[in-house]
Amino acid sequence: MASYEYRALTLDGRIVEGTLDGIDDRSVINKLRDQGFLPIKVSAGRQGSVFSRSFSLQLTRKKVTGKELLAFTQELATLVKAGLPLDRSLSILTDLTVNAHFREVIRDVLDEVRGGKSLADSLAKHPRVFPKLYVNMVRAGEAGGVLQNILERLAEYLESSQDLKNYFVSSLIYPALLALVGSASIIVLILFVIPQFTLIFENAGAPMPLPMKILLAFSDFLRGWWWFLLLGMGSLFVFTRQYLMTEPGRLNWDRRVLRLPVVGPLVRKMEVARFSRTLGILLRSSVPLLNAMTIVKEIVYNQAIASTMDSIKSGIKKGEGISAPIREANVFPPFALHLVEVGEETGSLDAMMLQIADTYDKEVRNSLKQLIAFFEPAMILIMGLIIGTMVVSMLTAIFSINEVPL
Repeated sequence: MASYEYRALTLDGRIVEGTLDGIDDRSVINKLRDQGFLPIKVSAGRQGSVFSRSFSLQLTRKKVTGKELLAFTQELATLVKAGLPLDRSLSILTDLTVNAHFREVIRDVLDEVRGGKSLADSLAKHPRVFPKLYVNMVRAGEAGGVLQNILERLAEYLESSQDLKNYFVSSLIYPALLALVGSASIIVLILFVIPQFTLIFENAGAPMPLPMKILLAFSDFLRGWWWFLLLGMGSLFVFTRQYLMTEPGRLNWDRRVLRLPVVGPLVRKMEVARFSRTLGILLRSSVPLLNAMTIVKEIVYNQAIASTMDSIKSGIKKGEGISAPIREANVFPPFALHLVEVGEETGSLDAMMLQIADTYDKEVRNSLKQLIAFFEPAMILIMGLIIGTMVVSMLTAIFSINEVPL
């Protein structure tokens, strides 16, 4: 059995926190309900010292992470589902939120709601925290009187997006560490080990082999002009960033990315999954198709794909449906196109879009596994060849000294 931390609401509206042992989170939730509590959040007990936890809680950050927004949405959905008024639910979440910046945002939303504004309009005042998709779904839920259902769907959407992001980041940790350690080893050899051979050959009075001369020249260049290299790399970074901030630059870059042999198909699958999941959630939340397409354009990262949204929206306005404009835009893979057509013909477009998202999320994970499975040994091989060449050059130089006649 594992230890789980929980937050729960009592019958008189108080928030209680504590830990319970259970087989899984579901068993802990059932125990809390048997005790007369309404579970708000149940999570596995955190590891680490009391000092590290207390220190982390005192950190004041000006950014709201995806995990924090997900936790807020899940807890708000739970409180609204329990029948608590919206202002009371927001007040409770103000006390529960650890991030001081996020706490101020929620407090401002609470003040706006108490002042007579809708929840969607109150959230829209903080676009850096609540994206356009979030605000529009909440607005649709308020208009249809199904805010509880909308919040639950939002939580599912955020959770799936966070899971994919976490998987992507965790998959890159090992290759990043491998590249860092390999690069550090090469730099140490070039800057500190190889220069020592100059003194060795001068003292021995022996001619230096050509491979060692090349390595020493490269070492001297790095030690003498490292500042120039850093300046050049910094200038290139700034120039590239400024170029990508322009609309034509970002569009050209994204088009080139889609043409890459391995990365291009992976990016396309990720964008199709994001497009499909967002559109499916919006349609299921009773957002009109034209409005949903406007929102979807905002969440597509690749501008080469986002630029096709206007033509798709124009085709919908002309009464062509959605499958024909998507086919003309040449964005979706053939399999996804057939599912869109089936969904449009059967009147279950929202369910079919969500099915497309699930399918391509799995394909993205599989593609990442294959890419990393190739990338890791390739990086090891490249690093090994570089370091091996340097070591062989040093050994050859050492052996050449022994051949010098006394």
